[in-house]
Amino acid sequence: MSDNITTRRELENLLAGEEIIKEIHQELVYPEMYQSLENMWSLLFMTGYLTQRGRLDAKRYKLAIPNLEIRDIFKTQIMEYFKESVKKDGDTLSRFCDALKNGEEKKVEDIFESYLKKTIGIRDTFVRKAKKENFYHGILLGILGVKEGWGVFSNQEAGEGYSDILIETGNSEMAILIEVKYANDKKLDQACDMALKQVEERKYDEELRENGVDKILKYGIACYMKSCKVKLADS
Repeated sequence: MSDNITTRRELENLLAGEEIIKEIHQELVYPEMYQSLENMWSLLFMTGYLTQRGRLDAKRYKLAIPNLEIRDIFKTQIMEYFKESVKKDGDTLSRFCDALKNGEEKKVEDIFESYLKKTIGIRDTFVRKAKKENFYHGILLGILGVKEGWGVFSNQEAGEGYSDILIETGNSEMAILIEVKYANDKKLDQACDMALKQVEERKYDEELRENGVDKILKYGIACYMKSCKVKLADS
């Protein structure tokens, strides 16, 4: 298992409220702190971003995130790192956005799932469903917000409710609506149908049509852990 995958797994454990075991070097001098991933854990511990919950021996500590505020800092920094990696891989971003615009639901599903596998997942069973939906909503915004020339709006007032994400693609005659659901019971198909039903019932597209938008693509995206299902509403 590579260092990168190991670190991602350890961060997932920390965000789930669990402990990781690390060797801590409190004698590190400044230049050494950034020279390896292992030194990073010592730095996080010495600066208070991780706390100890016991020791196995003189140097090996059980480490955990001390409180919700610091947990949020971790999540924010992870999301920033994810956005940077999306920006660097312009080819995948272009393929994802082209698939969305062309109504290629299976391609959208495959590429979004590949993004989910590259970022930190949520395993915390105590997090409410709405919070989990916000997490996936944030990942989608992180991807789409990097696309130049697109207007991406989150939770805009639309019709009788709020759509999750509205995209104006630069072509004033076309827009994309995305509703995100978390499938607590792992029934991704059912959660997709619920998302699309919500778009229809709340008339999210009404104002867009009044403003002269002729083509509106409506997507339901359901997520569970690092799996997803994408459905496009019949036009």
